[in-house]
Amino acid sequence: MAEVINMPRLSDTMEEGTVAKWLKKVGDKVEEGDILAEIETDKATMEFESFHEGTLLHIGIEEGDGAPVDSLLAIIGEEGEDISSLLNGSGSSSEASKEESSSEPEDDTASETETSEPADIPEGVEIVTMPRLSDTMEEGTVASWLKSVGDKVEEGDILAEIETDKATMEFESFYSGTLLHIGIQEGEGAPVDSLLAIIGPEGTDVDAVLNAKSSGGSSKSAPKKEASKDEAPKKEESSKKEETAPATQDGQRIFASPLAKKIADEKGINLADVKGTGDNGRIVKKDIENFKPSSQAAPAAEKTEAAPAVAPVALPVGEESVEEVKNSTMRKVIAKRLGESKFTAPHYYLTIEVDMDNAKASRAQINSLPDTKVSFNDMVLKACAMALKKHPQVNTSWNGDSMIYKRHIHMGVAVAVDEGLVVPVIKFADQMSLTQLGTVVKDLAGRARNKKIKPDEMEGSTFTVSNLGMFGIQEFTSIINQPNSAILSVGAIVDKPVVKNGEIVAGSTMKVTLACDHRTVDGATGAQFLQTLRAYLENPVTMLA
Repeated sequence: MAEVINMPRLSDTMEEGTVAKWLKKVGDKVEEGDILAEIETDKATMEFESFHEGTLLHIGIEEGDGAPVDSLLAIIGEEGEDISSLLNGSGSSSEASKEESSSEPEDDTASETETSEPADIPEGVEIVTMPRLSDTMEEGTVASWLKSVGDKVEEGDILAEIETDKATMEFESFYSGTLLHIGIQEGEGAPVDSLLAIIGPEGTDVDAVLNAKSSGGSSKSAPKKEASKDEAPKKEESSKKEETAPATQDGQRIFASPLAKKIADEKGINLADVKGTGDNGRIVKKDIENFKPSSQAAPAAEKTEAAPAVAPVALPVGEESVEEVKNSTMRKVIAKRLGESKFTAPHYYLTIEVDMDNAKASRAQINSLPDTKVSFNDMVLKACAMALKKHPQVNTSWNGDSMIYKRHIHMGVAVAVDEGLVVPVIKFADQMSLTQLGTVVKDLAGRARNKKIKPDEMEGSTFTVSNLGMFGIQEFTSIINQPNSAILSVGAIVDKPVVKNGEIVAGSTMKVTLACDHRTVDGATGAQFLQTLRAYLENPVTMLA
């Protein structure tokens, strides 16, 4: 009988997984214990083995795809076995949904016939909405209005200054008339397409316009391309404005920002020859700056004989290119958890400089012994474990109405892997010697990079150490690994002049920064912890007692 394999929960916090790689394909024989696939969890990429024997009949999640825990991952059974019932078990519900969807249009039609048609917006009235002035703009703020209700507005006049997510920009009117209504006051923000203003004939009933707008009414004024019948009565009016009319092409209004118009005028560029890249084809500054006259524009250039000759500037030419890479499950979880930590726990940072001369001498002496290898990181871990015993407040967790004091010391060690960052945990680190710490760290870090580490070996830390000294980083800060109350950032050992006994001599120092959760660890407590830590590192013999 076929067996359904679901997306496993490979860690206590795993909510979804991604298939990094399938090691079996449909039709392959599978033995109990064979590795089916590599599953990327929120903590690591791990091998997932089969608990069943048979033939791989179906793959439910393709390589690179993610799915929640318990989703259909695969089906294993006898070769040629019919698994259609396992794949199509929801047929009845889908048919029901089809019936529901087919009945919906009848309800919609009925409701439409019962609802009265919304009132139309009066002819000549224009609704001005919050414009999208940048590609990432979602809302804008009115920095200042340059027109007041009742003022006459000409096409091209600056209505207001709009503050976007990138800059404060002038917003000009595309219509002529009277400013009848302001929908967003100075200093207020609103989403793109919100009602910004209403422009129309003086004396228009604004309340009627607002009611028509809220009821979904449309303007009676026809689109420009279909307005041939309405254009005749307006010819006399437009001829009166010929002297001050903005640039046009084939009778159509050319939209350009004031700055673009100014630069075009200075350079003798005909706006009709420029293609706008702004909203609604509006010509903006960059369009003028990037404009290159074509052969058709040569006659216009002849008219600018008085303009001074400008030497051509060779501008770099290239093709903009971007690549969108799907976030891995680990990367999404890292972003989620670090964001939660940073924005829920009030972080503060304490930095101290440690004299490492004795530590260097002690390490050299220890490593001279046969079969012994100790790193500076091992010394830092040992010093932290011993300091935590003296300052238990740093070894706590915030729990809302209470604090949890951890009587055990489990040291988390941040390890960089290809997919992101994992934190193997050294259990009962305070009970280990320097050499034991070194052996355990090397084993855990190696298996983490080779995707062989177990989920329970990355759980339960009470304090975390992150070391970037091997990359030459002298000082940095880290985000607390919740539910820990602190994390230590370890920098590089630097050789430099130092003052000892009133004299400047050569010395070696190392900076460490403690990030603390202010809810559980006060400033004085964090400072005392660092003093104890420094005392151990500057006198390594005390850690051997």
